Amino acid sequence: MRSTTDAPSTHPARAADVAQRFEFEFELDSGRSLGRVGGKGTLGPALYDGAHIWRAQDTPDGPATLRITRSGRAADAAAWGPGAHAAVSGVPDLLGARDDPAALVPAHRVVAEWARRWPRRRLTATRSIWEHVIPTVCGQKVPGLNARNAWQGILRRWGRNPPGPAPASLRLPPDAGMVASLAYHEFHRFDVERRRAEAIIEFARRARTLEGVARLDPATARSRLQTVRGIGGWTASIVVLLCHGDPDSVIVGDYQIPSFVTWHLAGERRGDDSRMLELLEPYRGQRARVQALAKSAGAPPRHGPRMSLQDLQGH
Repeated sequence: MRSTTDAPSTHPARAADVAQRFEFEFELDSGRSLGRVGGKGTLGPALYDGAHIWRAQDTPDGPATLRITRSGRAADAAAWGPGAHAAVSGVPDLLGARDDPAALVPAHRVVAEWARRWPRRRLTATRSIWEHVIPTVCGQKVPGLNARNAWQGILRRWGRNPPGPAPASLRLPPDAGMVASLAYHEFHRFDVERRRAEAIIEFARRARTLEGVARLDPATARSRLQTVRGIGGWTASIVVLLCHGDPDSVIVGDYQIPSFVTWHLAGERRGDDSRMLELLEPYRGQRARVQALAKSAGAPPRHGPRMSLQDLQGH
């Protein structure tokens, strides 16, 4: 990978504080390459605007707005705010420069087909923790629509405007110090019950210390995150997958993922964690990558009852 630092790029509203061009040895994924970063919904810390990716993030130097423009094997980064330099320096990790899709050795014909179909898909690594906690906890044991609505409501109420010429729908996650001061019932308006609300608040109280987990190896990071009450294996695995770009941060305890894996790898429409892990064992070291590919390949035929939406307003 090569990089060059240019004069600050121009923008109709304000010149970038930092601008840099990166050239990679691989073709960049032209799709939504940041994957689950940002959570679900129209508001969030990661947005897509044609060839541009916008990202709002907190850095050790302060908040930043980052715009990445991809073309072939090159990416032009522009950033605004106190954390502009830190944001730009993280661009290679965001675009998967440290990931190696070729490390996946297919043991099933369908996995080999996925590798041919999506050769540019790389795992992003944000190298941050707190930004992923609220949207992930919002998704604990509830349907996706509940999780999306909760996260969007929280962003509308407590999300922060990022610096610079950011799109109107770009939001920084709520400040951890502010979240630590909230009472659990203040989350009820977003259909987040006491258990999940208290997990978010407890994590916020320890956020400064736990942000250091980003520098630990993935296994240790998952273990450390689970010392917070209300943070189990499902949440810790997703957070580490996004933070570290860990291809083996296998997700267990999910309502849907086991059936995606068992359907595509064994033709079984209903699966549990035990069966999923059995099928993923040949991919140890790459299990999270195979899970993600299975989900992209599509759901098994739907049958049986769906999870019902919750309504906690007024409780």
